[in-house]
Amino acid sequence: MRIGRKTSAFLLVFGLWTWILWPNFLRNIWKDDRSWNDGPTAFFLVHLALTVVSFAAGNVIGWLGLKGLRASRTAA
Repeated sequence: MRIGRKTSAFLLVFGLWTWILWPNFLRNIWKDDRSWNDGPTAFFLVHLALTVVSFAAGNVIGWLGLKGLRASRTAA
């Protein structure tokens, strides 16, 4: 299966956006008063899981975009 150049670029930008969005989100959740009460709260753990899964998915999507751009460049 081949991915077009525009789609590959979109996927790569999405992956880069992940690197901007999710670390900042986790920093904000870490500082939130609801995150800690003699250890991590359920609020924190749920948001941590959301961050980890979303960050991993964003990395895979960005990697696919990069791979698609490289393949389209060598095919041209």
